Formats: sequence, structure tokens, C-alpha cells
Amino acid sequence: MRGTVLKLIIEVLIYAALVLVYLILVLHFLVGWLTQLSTKDPTVYAFVAILLMIAQAVGLERLASSLVQVGRPGRR
Repeated sequence: MRGTVLKLIIEVLIYAALVLVYLILVLHFLVGWLTQLSTKDPTVYAFVAILLMIAQAVGLERLASSLVQVGRPGRR
């Protein structure tokens, strides 16, 4: 039981660190472009924002699945 909780905590910390890195990268590289896009063409901005959310969801789901597989190598 204790080992399982420890593995869960480690997985959550790794996941949180990777999400933080993702957030910093997006804010650093895309915030200016997204701000300009939202003022110039709100329709395109909405479409791009939805695509970014979908890409984030898919990427983080794959990341979470990979973390679970790495954390539990005996199970498939």
C-alpha cells in the first residue's frame, strides 16, 4: 500500500513538472502571437485555441499513459 502511494506521488510530481514546462513554453513562445491574433481575427483565434486545447489533451493523455507504464513495468 505504501509503495503504491509513493509511486502515485512520484507520477503526479513528474506529471506536474512536465505540465509546468509546457505552460512556460506556451506562454513564452505563443502568448504574443495569440494576443495579436485575438485582436485581429477573433474567429481564427477561437479555432486556434480549440486546436491547442485538443493537442494539449491528447499530448497529456499520452504522457500520463507513458508515466503509468513506466511506473508499473510488470503490468501491460
